[in-house]
Amino acid sequence: MNNMKTSNHSLSRRSFLGLSAAGTAALLLPWQLDLLAQEAVTLVKVTGGTPEEALAAALDALGGLGQFGASGKTVVVKPNIGWDRTPEQGANTDPDLVAAAVKAFKGEGAKVQVFDFTCNSAERCYARSGIEAAAKAAGADVSHVHEKRFDVIPLPEGQKLRAWPIYRDWLRADLRVNLPILKHHSLAGVTAGLKNLMGVMGGSRSSIHNGFHQKLIDVAQPILPQITVVDARRVMVKNGPTGGSLDDVRLMNTLIAGFDIVAVDAESARVFGRDPLELGYLKEAQSRGLGSIERPAGYKEIVLG
Repeated sequence: MNNMKTSNHSLSRRSFLGLSAAGTAALLLPWQLDLLAQEAVTLVKVTGGTPEEALAAALDALGGLGQFGASGKTVVVKPNIGWDRTPEQGANTDPDLVAAAVKAFKGEGAKVQVFDFTCNSAERCYARSGIEAAAKAAGADVSHVHEKRFDVIPLPEGQKLRAWPIYRDWLRADLRVNLPILKHHSLAGVTAGLKNLMGVMGGSRSSIHNGFHQKLIDVAQPILPQITVVDARRVMVKNGPTGGSLDDVRLMNTLIAGFDIVAVDAESARVFGRDPLELGYLKEAQSRGLGSIERPAGYKEIVLG
């Protein structure tokens, strides 16, 4: 992990409550609540196609980008750029998927930011992953995480942690798009959407690993994204999260997307071959009302040629 100092900036409780909420329903946008009420598609798994085709199919099934009202808004597309690895090694989000997401929201008239608090050198991770070049070419504002841009926020629902520094650009975004890669993780078991949120957390992130399942949810609960899109194209099935050997990677050419991050992570675990009920952080998230491990009524599978 990178070591860093966090700024002394703190959000007031009043300001923070305007940015956060307890429970999935409170985090959803009004039109997403309508979708849940109508039992429209809220979770989709796409197999086949290119990353751009899979993303387009998933977003269309979920109701289309027009429902986000992204024109003129600031959208953060948050991939995993944590490791000094090539795309083929499956440690970071596929750069083609990142570019497709940027293009999609830019096409809606949004200003798109891309960043991640890396574990290895930011310069090397951004370059070797291919994400920096791909995202910039697609029109994103790509930046490294800066130690002075963290705000300490209260965690009113926290069980082990009562406050934590979170990246200001994530907090202030109009729309948060979580774009993790699915892979093995030596501590979490399987990592996807919830674990990817550690890339907007500051402080001593290694300390979260002690009491991991509760602490991760303590910090993640008030900063959840509006949509999570999991890259399961090249999946690291062992020796994660860093990997390195191509023998660790299996081509699955799948994408999972939805509004409920718990449901998305649970489906991602199934794709990986794990029972989501075996993953402590998912059970913890469900127990706190952040979402459901069960497939929703609005679940859809799409197979592309």
